Amino acid sequence: MARVSFPIHVVAIFLLCTSALQSAFSTTGLLSPPHHGARPPMVLPLFLSPPNSSRASTDSRRRHLQGSEKPNARMSLHDDLLLNGYYTTRLWIGTPPQKFALIVDTGSTVTYVPCSNCDQCGKHQDPKFQPKESSTYHPVKCNIDCNCDENGVQCVYERQYAEMSSSSGVLGEDLVSFGNLSGFPPQQAVFGCENMETGDLYSQHADGIMGLGRGDLSIVDQLVGKGVISDSFSLCYGGMEIGGGAMVLGAISPPSDMVFSYSDPVRSPYYNIDLKELHVGGKPLSLSQNIFDKKYGSVLDSGTTYGYLPEEAFLAFKEAIMKEVQSLKKIRGPDPSYNDICFSGAGSDISQLSSSFPAVDMIFGNGHKLTLSPENYLFRHSKVQGAYCLGIFQNGKDPTTLLGGIIVRNTLVTYDREHSKIGFWKTNCSELWDRLHLSSPSHALPPVSNTTTNQTNHLAPTLAPTFAPMPPHIDNPETPVGQITFDMFTSMNISELKPRTVELAEFIAHELDVNITQVHLLGVTAKVNGSLLKWAILPVSGGESISNSSAMEIISRFSEHRVQLPETFGSCQLTQWHVEPLETRTWRQKHYQLLVMAIVITLLVGLSASGVWLLWRRKKQNLNAYKPVGMIVLEQELQAL
Repeated sequence: MARVSFPIHVVAIFLLCTSALQSAFSTTGLLSPPHHGARPPMVLPLFLSPPNSSRASTDSRRRHLQGSEKPNARMSLHDDLLLNGYYTTRLWIGTPPQKFALIVDTGSTVTYVPCSNCDQCGKHQDPKFQPKESSTYHPVKCNIDCNCDENGVQCVYERQYAEMSSSSGVLGEDLVSFGNLSGFPPQQAVFGCENMETGDLYSQHADGIMGLGRGDLSIVDQLVGKGVISDSFSLCYGGMEIGGGAMVLGAISPPSDMVFSYSDPVRSPYYNIDLKELHVGGKPLSLSQNIFDKKYGSVLDSGTTYGYLPEEAFLAFKEAIMKEVQSLKKIRGPDPSYNDICFSGAGSDISQLSSSFPAVDMIFGNGHKLTLSPENYLFRHSKVQGAYCLGIFQNGKDPTTLLGGIIVRNTLVTYDREHSKIGFWKTNCSELWDRLHLSSPSHALPPVSNTTTNQTNHLAPTLAPTFAPMPPHIDNPETPVGQITFDMFTSMNISELKPRTVELAEFIAHELDVNITQVHLLGVTAKVNGSLLKWAILPVSGGESISNSSAMEIISRFSEHRVQLPETFGSCQLTQWHVEPLETRTWRQKHYQLLVMAIVITLLVGLSASGVWLLWRRKKQNLNAYKPVGMIVLEQELQAL
């Protein structure tokens, strides 16, 4: 299951906690684990830094003065909630930029990556951050608002999490880039440069954490404080069958049918919602009043995988689900370590799950209702086909309601901090840009450093595509894409490469998530240090164009350096790519092949008919041929029987 993203001990740029709070924290400690076989509860720490009322009012005035006419940054989400336990996005830090895959975490308030001198950091997706390689990096010097290192020179931070993993290091400041769909240029930001990791943070594939919580070190707070974006951000997680998703830093125009809930920014540093009731199959659960309002209330956390309810609410929820699925067979879970509640017999088609499992309604304090489909509270059984398990568990003895990523799959969640509310909109997150009709931004991602590219052997852009904004027709659903061409340089010589072009095409198809029949090699040219290949991505067989969403995804994989090829193909670099709109063709051009086939068939039929007629005529002439009287006719020799 996923890492728990709530810090227990906070040491960063914030002021030190009062002795009273420290005392309360030391006496409270962690909750004891639940009985054997249950999934561990999500434990929230004490609120160590209660907000100052005067500062809160100042922040409120500042946020409202900023207005909403500010740019935003659109970013892709990668990985899969249940397979990886998290979603990641890509940030580029430094000059030249160094790329990192960071877990998006609304429960953390600091962004950090492994530092080059970290001997106690695990092996992650990308190389460690090299401060000396960045011309714009500088450390955050020791001051009264932060904890300092032993020499009193540099600010340090520390984060510890409930599952006993931790991160610590120094604070630095550098240019941070948000991808080529960002409407604003790279910004100076403070982040953590790790010198030690433990637990899951050490073993995870992702490089680090992108903190989106409320706090001075949060990326959102830093961008808002500089007046770059409005005080809002959005996350959209993919569905049960589709990983990845989308993310927006800054405000967007909310869809007209988006459902909102009040979110109290003073209650805790976590993003909470005003949940009042749960309905299963249209029937309200019989629960104590304010059951979802105890301790920290109902908290949304993107760094948590599943949902966790207080004991009373979970037991009632489980009983209601069991009554609704009596036609299904209850089976054991995939992992004997957990007492998962699983059912078989629902079939493998997730679009039909609603016929076997009930809808679940979340009722907010303002009377608005968010309906959860089965994919928002179920996960697939990994060992039995057509079986599913409840993805909502009891939160031990903790009365807090914790809602992880599974609750909001295929749901756009807008954290409107400026207006103290959180919005929900059910949608297909893999097609979010098209569905929101967002226009193309005006800024682009800076060039990626060649050192990072070579070390990871990503197919990384080195020329114009990293500077150029998205072609305008990409975001216009009315302008279909005909093909996408790109040039790729490899250090392999042409004689070694030619026998392996089919194999290379298969890898490219896999990395771009397209069919192998769509990948066409247009040409290979020998170069001094290798070979230059020109490729084209064509529409699927039988299709006339590439869909807008597919073209956007392909381009995002290019621009975000997600195309990785085996080292056996040498060092590969993307030199340029081009999106070509579908050409307007006449009826004759569209049906050229059919016309040619019709002409050929007509000619063949005509020739065949002519041949048959000539043979028939000659035979008839032979039968009726005139023989003179008295003509000697040779007798044919009789053949032996």
